[in-house]
Amino acid sequence: MEMEDQMESQRRKGVSSKDNLISETRSGSLGCIGWFIVILSGIFTALLFPLTIWFCLKIVQEYERAVIFRLGRITDRKAKGPGIFFILPCTDSIVKVDLRTVSFDIPPQEILTKDSVTVCVDGVVYFRVSDPIASVANVTNADFSTRLLAQTTLRNVLGTKNLAELLSDREGIAHSMQSSLDEATDNWGIKVERVEIKDVKLPIQLQRAMAAEAEAAREARAKVIAAEGEMNASRALKEASLVIAESPSALQLRYLQTLNTIAAEKNSTIIFPLPIDVMSHFMKK
Repeated sequence: MEMEDQMESQRRKGVSSKDNLISETRSGSLGCIGWFIVILSGIFTALLFPLTIWFCLKIVQEYERAVIFRLGRITDRKAKGPGIFFILPCTDSIVKVDLRTVSFDIPPQEILTKDSVTVCVDGVVYFRVSDPIASVANVTNADFSTRLLAQTTLRNVLGTKNLAELLSDREGIAHSMQSSLDEATDNWGIKVERVEIKDVKLPIQLQRAMAAEAEAAREARAKVIAAEGEMNASRALKEASLVIAESPSALQLRYLQTLNTIAAEKNSTIIFPLPIDVMSHFMKK
């Protein structure tokens, strides 16, 4: 609980610092010279209206948003779009931000696990821009920064796991990576939606050792199962012999049943079992 409270407090601090930075960027005044330039640009646009209209109207797609800078300052609390909007051609500049989910492969990383085993791991990350203004104002290149952070996070998270956890708990590792990335990129206006571990490549010698270990374990289980089967079969034979000993006619019926089974297969040779009691009578003579 204490760890969760600390993470929540850190997240709140990050959100507050992000809001403060953006608010400071937006709340700055243009100054006398800035307003003079804006008014002059408006007059210039009005005088040359038939020509400047093509520079004033901008269109962004449904999956895009436009962050407007007026003399270097963000003009609005919300990004423009989608659709058509108006800007001043001399004082305003726009930066288009794509809101669609981006997926990228994490390059294979050679990682030393907690139990000193070197493995090569790669993965895939899905993220999108949740706050266009923060992604433009708070980081130079949000996409590139997220890619680099994903590589380092993969190495840091897997470095605390042993080989057994790495092979069996991929879902938990992916969830841990997603939480770490989402918390780190919150100030950049990035939302990490999903992280997946694609492949874990082991050294050839380790693969052979694990295969030999698994084969030996299977052979041991097979021998135990065969021994248990023999024991159960011997117990069943013992019970059958006791039943036959109580009723001598049961042995003769078993002989006849065996003959019936042999005859059903249309064999030319018929084996007739001779009771041991008859042979012992001739041997005494």
